[in-house]
Amino acid sequence: MDAIRFFRIYDIGREIDIQNLETALARSYYTARTNFQRIKPKSIRIEDPPLLLRMHPTEVIISGLRYDLQVSARIFDIGAISICFVYEIDESKNDISFEETGLSFFNDEIISDLFSSHLTTLKEILRPHITDIQIDETFFEDYFIFFTDNPDKPIDEAVLLLGERTRFSHQMREEILKNSMSYTDDDVTILSWGAALLKNREVPTDLFDLIEYANVQVLELRYYDQELSRKMEKMYDDIELADRSTWLSRMRLYHQIMADLMELHAEVSEITEKVNNLIKVTEDVYYARVYATALKVLRSQLWSDSVNRKIEVIQENYAMLSDEVRIQHSNFLEWVIIILITMEFVLAMWEFIW
Repeated sequence: MDAIRFFRIYDIGREIDIQNLETALARSYYTARTNFQRIKPKSIRIEDPPLLLRMHPTEVIISGLRYDLQVSARIFDIGAISICFVYEIDESKNDISFEETGLSFFNDEIISDLFSSHLTTLKEILRPHITDIQIDETFFEDYFIFFTDNPDKPIDEAVLLLGERTRFSHQMREEILKNSMSYTDDDVTILSWGAALLKNREVPTDLFDLIEYANVQVLELRYYDQELSRKMEKMYDDIELADRSTWLSRMRLYHQIMADLMELHAEVSEITEKVNNLIKVTEDVYYARVYATALKVLRSQLWSDSVNRKIEVIQENYAMLSDEVRIQHSNFLEWVIIILITMEFVLAMWEFIW
């Protein structure tokens, strides 16, 4: 069997109570929790497994051909939702090559419309259970996974993974193939930043999940990097406004900014800790390697470093404002002492003269 999986992940900007959501949705929909099949349960640690929601199958017309798709959604407690489409290729009815079929799905307009319509449906399903659900449809992480159960199938990996048919250079092909891994002589996993190719005689559902988890982690890091940028812009505007205020107003505004910075630092530190510990592969060497490679290929470290740098800037600004408040407070006390000494001197002179 050959199959194409493609998913898109969105953020809703808040954490989700998966347990309550599962109880509510189970009355009307097929739901399940993620579980890994090939390895022992203790080999992978997930604090709160995501909720899988089966949606109605659909179809899409691409270049005049109809493709029947299975649809599912996955909801993560950290505030991410993933919509996944699966097309299983029936070779007896499809005389188009695996590569050409894969390339046909790299049509951004059709695929985006498909995700948009199902995201609208999913929001309607979740709205009664998640109050004020807000999703920015333009902010997402998407990924393709190509699978074949015939390890010997002749496939041009570069064409499939890069989504275009051209004469790739030797260096480009090496770049694509350098992230190849195998567990046995009969399987191979090749990862790139936008797609993966898995050849395996058995359906490697565990690897599908691991690759999706890595994409969720990257999306959440991107989201909080963006949120920190917004908050920092507001912080600088607030500091500039405070600097133009009177002394008493400036101190009051400084205190408010410092309180906001403390709250932001605590919130982001907590959620990024959850993101980085979304899943831990503890015992299975191969799964750990696949997950680590997926994070590397998706440039997770780049986004993690960016978030950490911005948290450091927040800490530095908090320290700067704290020092400024302390200095201003010391100056205030000094003036109070000077005024008291002056008053005492004036009173003493008054008593001496009179």
